[in-house]
Amino acid sequence: GVSPVSPIHVYTAREVYGTVGSRVTLSCTFWSSEWISEDISVTWHYQAEGSRDSISIFHYAKGQPYIDDVGTFKERMEWAGNPRRRDGSIVIRDLEPSDNGTFTCDVKNPP
Repeated sequence: GVSPVSPIHVYTAREVYGTVGSRVTLSCTFWSSEWISEDISVTWHYQAEGSRDSISIFHYAKGQPYIDDVGTFKERMEWAGNPRRRDGSIVIRDLEPSDNGTFTCDVKNPP
């Protein structure tokens, strides 16, 4: 049989501004009609301005945050979320002009 799928609604700010050298919180909140499972995961992707490629920069799974050890953000990122509060936000410190781009938050709440 096919199990029913319930959508997760994910909310982020359309635009976030920061100044060079400062820190910025990339907000990601979500809503689901289902209970939040222990297997919930949050993945952040980054697409540099002018680039066609998107890279994974952060992953939260099994109750642990994992900062991907590639890319320019690895030493400057921290987990600010709390899935039990339906929050998958991250913080980026020491902003650089090259950080400009598109950040995408993806939330999965299996099954």
